[in-house]
Amino acid sequence: MIEIRGLRKEYRRGAETVLACSVRDLVVTDGEQIALMGRSGCGKTTLLNLIAGIQRPTGGSVRVCGVDLATLGQGALDRFRAEHVGIVFQTFNLLQPFTALENVLLGAVFSGRADARHRVRAQELLERVGLGDRTGHRPRELSIGQQPRVAMCRALIHEPDLILADEPLGNQDRETGSRVLQLLLEIARDEHRTVVMVTHDPESAKMMQRCVDLQSLREAA
Repeated sequence: MIEIRGLRKEYRRGAETVLACSVRDLVVTDGEQIALMGRSGCGKTTLLNLIAGIQRPTGGSVRVCGVDLATLGQGALDRFRAEHVGIVFQTFNLLQPFTALENVLLGAVFSGRADARHRVRAQELLERVGLGDRTGHRPRELSIGQQPRVAMCRALIHEPDLILADEPLGNQDRETGSRVLQLLLEIARDEHRTVVMVTHDPESAKMMQRCVDLQSLREAA
């Protein structure tokens, strides 16, 4: 599913070169669920962005679903991400003018494949996460425990091969966060999706099949 070799992401800050992310080797198998951990600033979110093709590496390679992302132009990269990757953002990024159902459907719209079947799937996903009676509610009308479930359904709506989650539990209490994460992992297992999650929470990491300390994968500077 994911194969990373000698990956580096650097930025220029004046005359200084800043190393934002460095990974010697990392392989994630199809259907695997892994947690990425490490101290703040070690490059966890940058790594997710590189895997998603949102950012391009300075060196090394990232292969996702057998495709070397460096070989894709921007348009092809955008299409690849829309077809194969679902993202759960830390701040959820729900759009206030839209209902929960409409927010979920936006995931299919962005993939360019929205149709009547996706509306049925959106309804089914919301029902599965306990929001079947909240489909017409807007984000401000949902609780802090309900909003991430909508974001999770949006990431799943277009049936992506890979789900990337950046601290998806936000500021929820541990009990609520654990329930939300468990729902995500259950759906991912049932649909055979691969999950890569960034987290600072050891208890959340224990729910994954494997925990990776990003610092241990870091290339020598």
